[in-house]
Amino acid sequence: MFNITRKSIEWGGETLTLETGHVARQADGSVIATLGETSVMANVTFAKQPKPGQDFFPLTVHYQEKYYAAGKIPGGFFKREARPSEKETLVSRLIDRPTRPLFVPGFKNEVLVMATVLSHDLVNDPDIVAMIAASAALTISGVPFMGPIGAARVGFSGGEYRLNPPVEDMQKLRANPEQRLDLVVAGTKNAVMMVESEAYELTEEEMLGAVKFGHEAMQPVIDLIIDLAEDAAKEPFDFKPADYSALYAKVKKAGETKMRAAFAIKDKQQRQSAIEAARDAVEATLSVDELADPNLGSSFKKLESSILRGDIISGGPRIDGRDNKTVRPIVSEVGILPRTHGSALFTRGETQALVVTTLGTGEDEQIIDALTGNSRSNFLLHYNFPPYSVGEVGRVGSPGRREIGHGKLAWRALQAVLPAPTDFPYTIRVVSEITESNGSSSMASVCGGSLSMMDAGVPLKAPVAGVAMGLILEDDGKWAVLTDILGDEDHLGDMDFKVAGTEAGITSLQMDIKVAGITPAIMEQALAQAKDGRLHILGEMNRALSAPQGFSEYAPKIETLTIPTDKIREVIGSGGKGIREIVETSGAKVDINDDGVIKIASSDAGAIKRAYDMIWSIVAEPEEGKVYTGKVVKLVDFGAFVNFFGKRDGLVHVSQIANKRLNHPNEVLKEGQEVKVKLLGFDDRGKVRLGMKMVDQETGEEITEQKEKQNAE
Repeated sequence: MFNITRKSIEWGGETLTLETGHVARQADGSVIATLGETSVMANVTFAKQPKPGQDFFPLTVHYQEKYYAAGKIPGGFFKREARPSEKETLVSRLIDRPTRPLFVPGFKNEVLVMATVLSHDLVNDPDIVAMIAASAALTISGVPFMGPIGAARVGFSGGEYRLNPPVEDMQKLRANPEQRLDLVVAGTKNAVMMVESEAYELTEEEMLGAVKFGHEAMQPVIDLIIDLAEDAAKEPFDFKPADYSALYAKVKKAGETKMRAAFAIKDKQQRQSAIEAARDAVEATLSVDELADPNLGSSFKKLESSILRGDIISGGPRIDGRDNKTVRPIVSEVGILPRTHGSALFTRGETQALVVTTLGTGEDEQIIDALTGNSRSNFLLHYNFPPYSVGEVGRVGSPGRREIGHGKLAWRALQAVLPAPTDFPYTIRVVSEITESNGSSSMASVCGGSLSMMDAGVPLKAPVAGVAMGLILEDDGKWAVLTDILGDEDHLGDMDFKVAGTEAGITSLQMDIKVAGITPAIMEQALAQAKDGRLHILGEMNRALSAPQGFSEYAPKIETLTIPTDKIREVIGSGGKGIREIVETSGAKVDINDDGVIKIASSDAGAIKRAYDMIWSIVAEPEEGKVYTGKVVKLVDFGAFVNFFGKRDGLVHVSQIANKRLNHPNEVLKEGQEVKVKLLGFDDRGKVRLGMKMVDQETGEEITEQKEKQNAE
């Protein structure tokens, strides 16, 4: 009934197994990849005909984490997986980015890749397993895919690279000073196709070494996929790219002059208008059949690409007049919004980001429900890309994959320089509103985010800047690396290489390659050129702000207090009564974690002090010999009970009330009266013994001490 093919290797200290032919047999390609006890099923299907008139390649990738994989039931009311989590979106992009360029040019049939996590051992991260499974499923499906690709995760600790570090080692990297890198690399046998990383001020040499290490480490995986395909691959789909050379020749003849003149215009909107006019002029020369040809869009793109790329390779200026290494003019502004906690407007050429920082308390931390369990994050970065930023109209809805991906890239770049939560007990939310875009808005978010947080008073270890690099790589081997690419250079170029970091080193690297030919030499030059660009941008940012500023008067002030864990219940009180009373009485927000760390927050310093005193009175122990201010709560024949330390009461014996004989305490005291008492000690049963007669009731000083002062005078 089943025709199962299974291949295995030892890889990174674990067994990696690829299996096909057992499940999902109606899919064009189905592979279950297992590393350790983490299993991911990847299924590939593709349409056998393109949709009429379609002029783009419709690849869709869905990565799904099923809670049953880790023996969990989803939270929420409906108890089932709902919309994709941030990680599911990011891993979908990790699969899409290195595979998309490897489909045969001209293939426009719809392709669906679904990767489903079936089992998670909480050691091996399923994202790498999903990339391998998807690559294997594509390779055996018969779809015109020029793979396979391999993938690997690289860590860096103790001066050595680590292959596929365990999940626990990669979580909360900021709190683990020994582990300085979380890098995912994907590539073919001969070339790196994609890099995504979170780093802690690594040098360019260390980052390049990590990429090389990962690419070399994935080679056995690529061989394993090829071995599987030799036994289980379907017949290749009969596909021949359309020959549109005649159409392209006609488009080029009619439009090259006008298109070249359009690309000479430096202003983006004027240039786009001129390009549209050139297209309209070309289309006016075409027949009805030529206008309906689905390859017309490809012909225009090929013409535009040849003009832009040819001028750069030949040593000419770029379309905005710059050379290959110059960064566009930069203007940095901070403190531009009066009521926000921190704000910055970062403008680089025709790219602009308005970035706002808000400081919150522990209540504002993000709770993340994942297969590995619940966790909390005190740093959030949200990126928004509205249609007006590129002068367009369009639908506005919830964040898409691009927004989530760009926001995560900026998050990775900035979180490496954040202070430890114990040193800065705030939840930090950074929002980047892209108000103009012409290339590298994610890197503008990094620069603006750094300035905005410093404007809010966040004590960053160092300012962070980012820059996007591009590549033009021709068939004859000639190439050029471009600093601070424009949108057109990204669209028509061969690489999008984003590097962010401080003056000391790299904190984030993201690379997407559109051609399978990038070499270590190209990457080395790109990193070196990016460093020069980053240092230049940091210098421009320092003109506006080079160090953290004071807190906004509208930001909450937070004070921390650590109490013994066995006192937490006393502070919270029965059913939360105690903590509610503290919040209502003081007016401050109070947050307690399981480690006994209490955060007290308010914009009013007095409210913080009131809450602090109330908590301290509950958890602290009174000191023998110290004088306290208390209130008489009850009078009895043998003395007075005084509430003197939080909710703690003590007895002042009638003989300790005054320096004279009293028949009853009510001769000098009444209930509710405020008195000064000294803690004399504790009796055999632990009861508190207090005294009044040795304390001056007006000054609170002990009478013996007062007399000694008088004698000294």
